[in-house]
Amino acid sequence: MNAPIIDPLQGDFPEVIEEYLEHGVMKCIAFNRRGTLLAAGCSDGNCIIWDFETRGIAKELHDKDCVAAITSVCWSKYGHRILVSAADKSLTLWDVVSGEKIMRTVLQQTPLQARLHPGSPTPSLCLACPLSSAPIIVDLNTGSTVVLPVSIPDSNPGLVPLSRNKISEGTLPFSPTAACFNKYGDLIYAGNSKGEILVIDYKSVQVRAVVPISGGSVIKNIVFSRNGQYLLTNSNDRTIRIYENLLPLKDGLKTLDDLNETLDGTDGIEKLKAVGSKCLTLFREFQDAITKMHWKAPCFSGDGEWVIGGSASKGEHKIYIWDRAGHLVKILEGPKEALIDLVWHPVHPIVVSVSLTGLVYIWAKDYTENWSAFAPDFKELEENEEYVEREDEFDLIPETEKVKGSDINEDDEVDIVTVEKDSAFSDSDMSQEELCFLPAIPSPDVPDQQDKCIESSSKLVDSNSGSPISEEGTPNGCAIDHASSPLEEDAGATRLKRKRKPSEKGLEFQA
Repeated sequence: MNAPIIDPLQGDFPEVIEEYLEHGVMKCIAFNRRGTLLAAGCSDGNCIIWDFETRGIAKELHDKDCVAAITSVCWSKYGHRILVSAADKSLTLWDVVSGEKIMRTVLQQTPLQARLHPGSPTPSLCLACPLSSAPIIVDLNTGSTVVLPVSIPDSNPGLVPLSRNKISEGTLPFSPTAACFNKYGDLIYAGNSKGEILVIDYKSVQVRAVVPISGGSVIKNIVFSRNGQYLLTNSNDRTIRIYENLLPLKDGLKTLDDLNETLDGTDGIEKLKAVGSKCLTLFREFQDAITKMHWKAPCFSGDGEWVIGGSASKGEHKIYIWDRAGHLVKILEGPKEALIDLVWHPVHPIVVSVSLTGLVYIWAKDYTENWSAFAPDFKELEENEEYVEREDEFDLIPETEKVKGSDINEDDEVDIVTVEKDSAFSDSDMSQEELCFLPAIPSPDVPDQQDKCIESSSKLVDSNSGSPISEEGTPNGCAIDHASSPLEEDAGATRLKRKRKPSEKGLEFQA
């Protein structure tokens, strides 16, 4: 990569592997909105929710109906629900707190990715991207599906025949590779094999704008930044492109209507491209000019200042980090395991990656101790120095402070009730209760160990069953310490004494 390497101290981004998580074979991961919980889909069809603060398992979602590998996981806006797509063509919606399955539907093709509608706290719609067909809108309440358009016919540029509850194979000439909602979910941005970004009104199933990509390569990934101002695409031409979103974050559909009215002079595909030029503009391109590698799971940082992409080469676990200006700032090199998924923490400079072996690696910044940051007047000494203290230095109230008057009004009331809005979560609805943590549930003991303990105790009872002390010393079935010394047995009158079995000669004399 011939891009200049800038000073790493200028940016706050991860540098080293801090820890790794291990539980089965994990395939895909997703943070909740606050970054306090991490959901991971496993190869056995289960979903594991990690408490990211303690790095412990907070919840396990077991689906008896699914034994296939999980392909994607998605949180709802306020974290109360999780949507899981699997390789057995199923979509499952879970209640996070109770761990119960809300609904399950089976599609006609395997969904590679599924995303809940971002505009509702309890979404009932999701966007699914099947393996080899057009993206579909799925109603989770009824199970009905609507196929989205993926190409622009010359005769009628925008409307595509609806196909509800049935996906016909071979009717769509261009199969898309990726699709996503915008920030508030009123528009869908989809890519096709011709290298075009289609801006779709999913309610009317109509293409409202087209943005052609240079090169015309297949689009593999489409991701919006957290603030909705930038759009990232990953194409088959080994290039990551960043587009600036020119539409307003809210009421983008109304703005498209106004643009269509102002461009009445043109018609057909040219009009859609003209509208598309008012929707997205190319901001930056990222590629490896030397190795020409493909990229895996590219995404933005939580604040949108950094862009990361994983190497798609086999046997490499490399993560490239760029700033938004296009400079390469860091290359993170992990173990010799292929990278299959990658996410950036919503708030902190932490990156989490998934390897082909099923381990989840947590990358964090390598912090060094700097005591002067806590005390500006702190000075590090290379060797001991003799110090002479002032006369009043260790007094409870030094004379110098007695002279100075306090500027703080102690009668002022301190507001401890008002909650200031965090800029990172400016779109939060204070009326909605957000799920940030899950109550800890103690893990049960391993059954194998319990069985071993029971077997060992039963053998101990059987081995002592023939002794007189076991017969007479435990009238109520309670165990007695057999390891007590003879001195302890004879010490008290109430202490049981060991009885000896009489010999045969003794029995003869008694007879």
